[in-house]
Amino acid sequence: MNYRHAYHAGNFADVLKHAVLVRVIEYMKRKDTPFRVIDTHAGAGRYALTSRQATSTGEWQAGIARLLGPMARPLPPAAAGYLAPYLEAVKAENCPLRLAVYPGSPSIALRLLRPQDRLIANELHPEALAQLRAAIGRDPRAKLLALDAFVALKSLLPPKERRGVVLIDPPFEAPGELLRVADGLAAALKRFATGIYIAWYPGKDAKAINRFHSNLASLAAERVLRVEMHIQRPERADRLTGCGLIIVNPPYGLESELATLLPVLSRLLSQQPTGAGYRLDFLGNGVKTAANSRAPAKQRVRPSR
Repeated sequence: MNYRHAYHAGNFADVLKHAVLVRVIEYMKRKDTPFRVIDTHAGAGRYALTSRQATSTGEWQAGIARLLGPMARPLPPAAAGYLAPYLEAVKAENCPLRLAVYPGSPSIALRLLRPQDRLIANELHPEALAQLRAAIGRDPRAKLLALDAFVALKSLLPPKERRGVVLIDPPFEAPGELLRVADGLAAALKRFATGIYIAWYPGKDAKAINRFHSNLASLAAERVLRVEMHIQRPERADRLTGCGLIIVNPPYGLESELATLLPVLSRLLSQQPTGAGYRLDFLGNGVKTAANSRAPAKQRVRPSR
């Protein structure tokens, strides 16, 4: 595996993914009973924004830096409230008014978990696993594994708490990765039907994504929420200009929160006056559409028809 997330840490895709992950974790915390977070592709845990990799791309400058620090843009009150736990988790890794570190998914999740909750962070790459161990390995709530992600997805379910959030965030280097995600979700639901699953995907290959969505529409789940955001019009196949999340069994209220957050994030993170936008709707049995704006991000949300 040649992928190194250090080049992309804190970019617009991380902002979207982690904002949603935090909202789901906050929902899980409404009950006193413990739950488990399973991160199948955990990565290094923390990323230095001053590293050679991060500075060579500067992607975080058009991502998290637009929400925190001197470059931050003001947020409407409702969106600010929803984003507060996520932004506090990032701030906790940094000095005031200076962004130097971006926490990965396992670090953000662990920051939000209570004493009774648990995290399983799975990372197959030896170098990233060593960095992950240095970042969070001493926390007794965290268990680190080095399995193939889709083997882990089968073997770790159901969690003993019977309440859980599963994050699936592959590097998408190998052909057919989207198909593996769809198959993995279908198998996981057979073992843990009530779990909340969050699967990230890049918005590059439209045909492959359409097939992916078609496969997901037949999942044995009552609700499959699709979230997409594009920061500019696609121009090059090798450049990430959009991404999506599939949320299986989304918690109550998440759709409404995202209907508030997506137009704000789309506007703040857009890199073109036209071509940016978002989509929020349900696949399969939950065919109702929440919102759909493929227009310039500066425009207001339009209800789908």
